[in-house]
Amino acid sequence: MSDRHSDSTARQGRVIAVTIALAGILAIFAPMLTIILGLEPRYEILFYLISMAAFIWSLVVTWKLWQKTRN
Repeated sequence: MSDRHSDSTARQGRVIAVTIALAGILAIFAPMLTIILGLEPRYEILFYLISMAAFIWSLVVTWKLWQKTRN
């Protein structure tokens, strides 16, 4: 395995980790954001959907990364 391959794998892993962390923070603070910004409750649901999409994206990319590094 070359150094470049391991660097790109590590970089992709960091992107996945940051995405998971930000999605979790968005899901936790979604109710507070809607209150602070004075938004309607439907925007809170939008924040939850964005967070869920980020989690699903992270799951798919993590699966692909795992498959790539198996060999």
